[in-house]
Amino acid sequence: MLKSQTKLTSQGQVSVPASVRHFLHLIPGSVLEWTQEGDRIVVQRATRHSTLDAHQALFSEGSPSDAAPCKTLAELKQGIRQHVRHRHAGD
Repeated sequence: MLKSQTKLTSQGQVSVPASVRHFLHLIPGSVLEWTQEGDRIVVQRATRHSTLDAHQALFSEGSPSDAAPCKTLAELKQGIRQHVRHRHAGD
C-alpha cells in the first residue's frame, strides 16, 4: 500500500510525491481528477475518454440487431464530441 504525505502551500498547491507520480505514470501536464467518495477524497489520473464513452457515443441504446444505418467518420466524431460535452457539462 502506497502512503505519502505532502504540505499545502498558502496558495492551495500541493506537490505530488515521486512515488505517486511513478505509480500513476504522471508527466508534466498530466491532469488529476479529485472525486468525493463518502468522507474521503480519491485522487486519480484523469483520462480523456473511456471506452464506455466511445461505445455510448457510437452505438444506439438498442441491441446490435436493431442497428442504425452506418455512420460516416465525421458523424462518429461529432457523436463522441457531443457525448463527452454532455457527460462533463456539470464539471
